[in-house]
Amino acid sequence: MSRLYLDANATEPLRPEAHAAVLAALDVLGNPSSVHAEGRAARRVLEDAREALATLVGLAPAAVVFTAGGTEANATALAGFRAEARRVLASATEHDSVLHAVPEAERLAVDRDGVIDLAALEAALADARPAAVAVMLANNETGTLQPIAKVAALCRRAGARLHVDAVQAPGRLPLGDLGALGADTIALSAHKAGGPKGAGALLLTSGWWPGPLIRGGGQERGMRAGTEPLPAIAGFAAAAGAAEAWRAAGGAGRLAGLRDAILAGLAARVPQAVPVAAGAVRLPNTLCVALPCVAAATQVMALDLAGIAVSAGSACSSGKVAESHVLRAMGLGPLAASAIRVSLPWTAPDDAPARFLDAYAAMVARLARPVEPAPA
Repeated sequence: MSRLYLDANATEPLRPEAHAAVLAALDVLGNPSSVHAEGRAARRVLEDAREALATLVGLAPAAVVFTAGGTEANATALAGFRAEARRVLASATEHDSVLHAVPEAERLAVDRDGVIDLAALEAALADARPAAVAVMLANNETGTLQPIAKVAALCRRAGARLHVDAVQAPGRLPLGDLGALGADTIALSAHKAGGPKGAGALLLTSGWWPGPLIRGGGQERGMRAGTEPLPAIAGFAAAAGAAEAWRAAGGAGRLAGLRDAILAGLAARVPQAVPVAAGAVRLPNTLCVALPCVAAATQVMALDLAGIAVSAGSACSSGKVAESHVLRAMGLGPLAASAIRVSLPWTAPDDAPARFLDAYAAMVARLARPVEPAPA
């Protein structure tokens, strides 16, 4: 039987529309910054992609700055906050690319479902010093959705800037809502939408420009130096469009049904498994489950050997499987080292729940089996 890929939050399978767009852009000769005919042809590909992405998120094309990925988009916004000498507040469950970019950030507490404590945010914003806030739209490990509209309202009232990591949104949440979130900046990534790796975007939704992180040429209207990776950007725009159309046609709802089938099966077959963030509004494709006293790394390897790809924590830790800072911040205690993430891709087959549950139940039975004493 073929392998079952259930690690979409790390990267989605490439969408055929993105594949076609990448191949077409590979045949475009010019540099988008050149003024001759070949350069103008390349510029058309670039600006068509910018306009397509801007239309999807409800913004003007000038609000879209292409980057090398979500990490760079996050870092650019956060560098802008620091350049303004703003103190940064970040939820304790932010992606490592945010927390490592501003290690001095004040961490905002979350509840056991991973939802930010709005009262704590409001209290922190009461300080008269200029502030900036980083809160992700959807957590990559648990799928928990944050109340961004309420966060944005608190930020506006306090005169604080707001950055939102929305990398997990395409294909799962309506992209047309992003421009109206109330954030100053929003990060996106191509490969999380089913596009190629190596492209992302920073959306400038309020008119504020954070300034360039990478300096050199005048590309991206001075916001990001370096020749734009045309094939990756063309694939990004095509993937985002395809992901949104797929979601609107019921694709995300179908994944929510598969996810719920897995959760129901776990409750029936492996009652000792503990769903994480079960009380939160979550991404339709994501579930996180802890198995007490069994290391996450052991579970990931056992399922991999059974032909199923899942993950523990973020995939952005140089291949390491370590205790999740997200689950630790949620107060899970020892369970934080025993949780895996199952994230269904847009290609998930109908039998994904049954196949996962069979493998998971077999793994639990094997790991729970008493160890035979060694021969005398």
